[in-house]
Amino acid sequence: MNLESPKVSVPKSPQNVFDFLSNVKNFESLMPENISKFEVLEKDKFLFQLKGMPEIILETKEVFPPNTIVLGAAGGKIDFSLTGTITETNKEESEVQLTFNGDFNPMMAMMIKSPIKKFIETLVTNIPKTV
Repeated sequence: MNLESPKVSVPKSPQNVFDFLSNVKNFESLMPENISKFEVLEKDKFLFQLKGMPEIILETKEVFPPNTIVLGAAGGKIDFSLTGTITETNKEESEVQLTFNGDFNPMMAMMIKSPIKKFIETLVTNIPKTV
């Protein structure tokens, strides 16, 4: 399953956006209002839980400064990644898009597609307000 967020414009340079997203504790400020738990576990790993959902642990898997950050599932039963792509639109402005990739059976994909799409849209919408 591959889901893409809308692209959002951020009034910061790609390096500023990259630096913000590289610090996992900053993800707490991007989370939706229905977050019930957020905890930084290590420098590049955090745990979060939305109300009514299981805990999810994400860790930084790959970085390609200043344009790409890949977070992935750290353990658990589901393997997926969340990629942030940062594109320069001019010297002090960037465009950011989040992409979710996961390998799920068709039944599971049908159940989680809508909540995950809403989740990544919330994250990306909060980036310009927070960075």
